[in-house]
Amino acid sequence: MRLLVSALLAAAVAAGGPLPYYCVLNADAGAWPEILSSIGLVPQHANMAHVFVARTGTPASNEWNQRVGQGDILILEGESSLAEMFGFRRGAGFVKVGSLSDVHRPGLAIVWEKGLDLPVFELPGGATVFARERWTGTPMLAGLRRGAGVVLWVAAPPGERGYERFPYLLQALADLGMERPFSSSRLWVFFDSAYRSRVDLDYFAARWRASGVAAIHVAGWHFWEADAEQDAYLTKLIAACHREGILVYAWLELPHVSEKFWADHPAWREKTAILQDAQLDWRKLMNLTNRDCFRAAAEGTAALVKRFDWDGVNLAEMYFESLHGMGDPARFTPMNDDVRREFRAVSGFDPIDLFAARRDAASEKQFLDFRAELVRRMEEEWLAVIESLRLEKPNLDLVLTQVDDRFDSGMRDAIGADAARVLPLLDTHRFTFLIEDPATVWNQGPQRYQAIAERYRAITRHGDKLAIDLNIVDRYQDVYPTKQQTGTELFELVHNAARNFDRVTLYFENSLLAPDLGLLPSAAASVTRVERIGTKLVVESAHGVGVPWRGAALVDGQPWPVRDGETVWLPAGAHSIEAAEGESEPRLLRLNGELKAARNVGAHSIEFTYNSAARAIAVLDREPRTVEIDSIPATPDCAGANTLLLPRGQHIVTLTSE
Repeated sequence: MRLLVSALLAAAVAAGGPLPYYCVLNADAGAWPEILSSIGLVPQHANMAHVFVARTGTPASNEWNQRVGQGDILILEGESSLAEMFGFRRGAGFVKVGSLSDVHRPGLAIVWEKGLDLPVFELPGGATVFARERWTGTPMLAGLRRGAGVVLWVAAPPGERGYERFPYLLQALADLGMERPFSSSRLWVFFDSAYRSRVDLDYFAARWRASGVAAIHVAGWHFWEADAEQDAYLTKLIAACHREGILVYAWLELPHVSEKFWADHPAWREKTAILQDAQLDWRKLMNLTNRDCFRAAAEGTAALVKRFDWDGVNLAEMYFESLHGMGDPARFTPMNDDVRREFRAVSGFDPIDLFAARRDAASEKQFLDFRAELVRRMEEEWLAVIESLRLEKPNLDLVLTQVDDRFDSGMRDAIGADAARVLPLLDTHRFTFLIEDPATVWNQGPQRYQAIAERYRAITRHGDKLAIDLNIVDRYQDVYPTKQQTGTELFELVHNAARNFDRVTLYFENSLLAPDLGLLPSAAASVTRVERIGTKLVVESAHGVGVPWRGAALVDGQPWPVRDGETVWLPAGAHSIEAAEGESEPRLLRLNGELKAARNVGAHSIEFTYNSAARAIAVLDREPRTVEIDSIPATPDCAGANTLLLPRGQHIVTLTSE
C-alpha cells in the first residue's frame, strides 16, 4: 500500500500541492529535526508544512482529521489525546522494552541501551505494525492510511540522536507512501567480488544506480593474474555498470598485492617487529621498499589496469600496521631488511632495537617520523605509476585512500598515516584524497564529519579534492541499537558527510542492508532551500540534485532536457522549475559527471556542459545521430546504443537525434 507522495510532490510545482516541508508541533523538537532532515525534508512553519510531528501530550484537534484526510502526514509520539483521536489508545498494563523486532529486518538484533517501561497500546483497525517488543510482540511502531494521508505512531521518543530506538522509522513512512523528496547520484561504494561471485550483474548494476551509486571500486587483487573465468566476470561487471551510468575503479590494497604474488615471492614479504612474515588479517603485506618487489608490483599493476576498461584506480590504505602501533610488535611493520638498513644509515641504530633495549621516547619518535615519511614517499611513487598509465588511458581517474589522522591523531603513530605530509602532493598530482573513517570513532555521532572536514581544509587549499569514506560494518564498540549502522543512523551519517564533502564513499556494497537502499539517494542529497515563488519551484543545492517531476519542464525559464520522466536533474546552485508544454528530444536521462548547464538548441538537438575527474557517462532516451564535443564532431565510445562514454575534464556536448 503506497500513497503516491512522489506524485504529490511533482504536482506541487505545477498545481500548488505540498512541498517537502516538516514541522514539529511542540516547543521541544527533540531529535525529530535530525531524523527528518536526514532524508532531505526541510523545516517550515506549520501553515506551510506537509509532514508533522506531534510529541507526547499533544492535544487533540478536529483540524487534524481534515488535514490528514487531504494528504498530510502526521507522526504521533507516545501517548496523547491526539493519538487517541486516531485510535492509538493506552490499554491495560505495561511492558518492559529493551529489544525490538522490525518487519524490515526481522532477524536483526535491535537492542536499546536503556530499557523503558511503556504502556501497552491498543491500535486502530487496519493499522500496520512495523516494530514489536521482541519477546511479547507488543506493538511499538505502527501506521495507517487515512484518506489521502498517513498517520504513523511510535510508542516512545526516538532518542537523543534520533536512532537509538527505532532504526527503521523512516522506512515505515516510506512503506506508507512517503517517497524521497530529492535524489543524489554521487555515492561511491567499495565492491568485493568474493561476496558477489554468482549474481545477476545486470540486476545489481540497476539496483546500485537506483540507490544513488555513481561508481563502484572493485577489489583488484582478485584479478591481478589473468584468468579466463575471472576476467570474463569482471568484463561483464564493468559493461553492466557502464550501461547503467556507473563508473568502475580498480581498488588496490598495496602493499597487499595478491595471494599468488605472496606465495611466489617469499623473499619479498614484509616483516613484523618479531621478524615474522606480515600476514595480518586478510592482507598479506609485501616489501615495496625493495626495488625488485616494487618493479614487479608496478608491472602487475600496469597489466591489470590495461587489461580492463577501468575508469579509475584507487590506491587504498598504503600504510603500515598496526592499530596499536609499537605496543603490538607482532603486528608492527615495516621491519624488513631494506627499511632497517635505510633507517640505520640515517640514525645510527637498528629500529628492531626499539623492541629490545632501546626504548627511549626520542628514538621511538625518530623512527615513527621516518615511517610516516616512508608512507608519503611510497604514495608519491605509486601516484606516479598510475599517472604514467594515463599516456595510454588518458581518462583514468586517480584516488588515494588514507585513514584519518586529524580527528584521531593517534593514527599517525599507529600506522604511519600523516595527512599533513601527503596533502601537499595535490599541488603537483591530480587525485582525490579519500579520508577513511577510522575504526576508533565508529561509535561517535554524525556530527563528526563536520569536524573532520574542518581539520583537513585547514591543511590544504584543495578542499574540493577531499572525500570521506564511511565504514558500514559491525563495530567493535558497544553501540546501540544495532552493531552495524542502518536505518536512521546510516541516513544521518550519509547526510552529514554529504553536507561536508563533495564525495561520500561507503564500505562496502555487500554490507548495505536492503531496507536502506531506497532512501540512500535522499540521504546523500544536499538541498539547502526549496520554496515556491508563483508558479515556480526554486531549489538550491550545494551539488547536483534530482527533483521529482512529471512531464516537460522549464528550468530558469528555458526548456530543460535533463530528466527521466520522474526526475528533473539540476546543476549545483539555485534554479527554478516550472511546467512546460510539449516534449523535447533527445533527452539526457542521467549523467555521471557534474552537470554544469544544459539547453535545447533546436527541435532535435540538445547541448550540455559537464565536468568530471573520470569519464562521464551520458544515458540518453534514444540513440543520437550526431555527437559534437567542444564543437568538434566525435564518435565517443558507447556502452549501449543510448549510452555514451565521454572524456574526462570539462566539455560541451551537442547531440542531435535527427
